[in-house]
Amino acid sequence: MYLAKELGRNNYQFFTSDLMIRAQHRYTLERNLRRALVDDEFLIYYQPKISLSNDRIVGAEALVRWNMPEIGVVEPNEFIPFAEEIGLVVPIGRWVLTKACEQTQLWRQQFHIDFKISVNISPKQFQDPKLPQFILDVLLETGLPAHALQLEITEGLLMVEAEHLSSVFDSIKKLGVSISLDDFGTGFSSLSYLQRFPIDNLKIDRSFIREIPENQDSVVLTKAIIAMSSALGMSVTAEGVEKIEQLAFLKEAGCDEIQGFYYSKPVSTEDFTQLLVHYQKHHAHIH
Repeated sequence: MYLAKELGRNNYQFFTSDLMIRAQHRYTLERNLRRALVDDEFLIYYQPKISLSNDRIVGAEALVRWNMPEIGVVEPNEFIPFAEEIGLVVPIGRWVLTKACEQTQLWRQQFHIDFKISVNISPKQFQDPKLPQFILDVLLETGLPAHALQLEITEGLLMVEAEHLSSVFDSIKKLGVSISLDDFGTGFSSLSYLQRFPIDNLKIDRSFIREIPENQDSVVLTKAIIAMSSALGMSVTAEGVEKIEQLAFLKEAGCDEIQGFYYSKPVSTEDFTQLLVHYQKHHAHIH
């Protein structure tokens, strides 16, 4: 049934052994996902964001992983779409937001840094009218200042003609939390979104960055996105930076911050703490 729906409804599919495996997989996945929340099997990995003006770590993106018993660490693209389907994405999202804010406040206190955490918010979470109140509760509970939290949303979310979208945006902005538009330039990037919604940061998708400096179109488009953002008073983050040539180009073009394997892949809490120690020593040594 699911396969028939996936293939565009109005068709039939015979039940094969392959589908049997898929059905078992879905059933196991669903049962395990429900258990994972109760048994605390989720982890957060952090990928550092580096400011191009001073080469310092200024923040991180929080990325959920599932440490599945007997299987190991599972990436989000393997389970988040499914979690959305079975209605678990809101509770998982709440767990991630809480844990990431707790950890960020610990780092801010330990290293005396102004450090911002970016947390991905799925469309389902954003449609939850209780989201702004939940964010406020988490900030109060963890002591994290509102300006140290950034919510990353995708363009798909803005395409929904939802009446309450604007009011959710307004409530979040009133808290002092910033909003970043992820994967900019890949979907149906409508420039009118940038006017209609209070977006603070644009993230240039890795598909543009990957082909810099060889592909002239990528170079021109990336420059255009940076110029437009700066004219609109938004900051720009480039993701997927892997080479020194990309770094040099982005610095020259006026990009604000970058994340990518050039500096570090997403790492565990312990490893990220070590990165912060290393960076602090390095900068203390320079100054």
